[in-house]
Amino acid sequence: MEQVLKYFPNISSKQKKQFEKMIALYHEWNAQINLISRKDMEFFEERHLLHSLAIAKVINFKNGTTILDIGTGGGFPGIPLAILFPQCNFHLVDSIGKKIKVVNDISQRLGLKNVSAEQIRVEQLNESFDFIVSRAVTALPKFLGWTKNKVKKKKGFNDLPNGIFYLKGGDFSEELKETPKKAHLFPISAYFDEEYFSTKYVVFFKA
Repeated sequence: MEQVLKYFPNISSKQKKQFEKMIALYHEWNAQINLISRKDMEFFEERHLLHSLAIAKVINFKNGTTILDIGTGGGFPGIPLAILFPQCNFHLVDSIGKKIKVVNDISQRLGLKNVSAEQIRVEQLNESFDFIVSRAVTALPKFLGWTKNKVKKKKGFNDLPNGIFYLKGGDFSEELKETPKKAHLFPISAYFDEEYFSTKYVVFFKA
């Protein structure tokens, strides 16, 4: 928990316990099904937990905000953000049933009342949300195609207008050229000191 507390020193004791328990639960689940590579599990707090929370350095979601996590996998970035923002509602979707099973189990055991999860392809969803979050599930142009009509068009009530937060690393300049929307890039290295984040970004698109 040292890294999380370094960058989020004001979390409550309840949130600290939830993050600690979350780490243990992912180790437990990963021993049963290969959710996360063994190498990445050694750096779980940095590469999964802290990486997910980078979005919280760009926006402080206000109470009542609705957020869709597309291609959540085992629950990232949705579950860490749901712990940090207990008064916001998170809907986590993935097309793979066993991953949603993990999400449901972990969110239930953490006592997260603000998380729902569903095995579904995002194109089949008929709801819209204030924001979408996701972590490098596919190329940006393709991903933006999936998100059509999934973000509420109105400006919203947060400090940034409704839109999409996408965690992306490496050189994706060619992808940006092919995206129809203007991207706003927030380098994660501006918030976190670890070398792992030197080439990683929070990419924001307005609705």
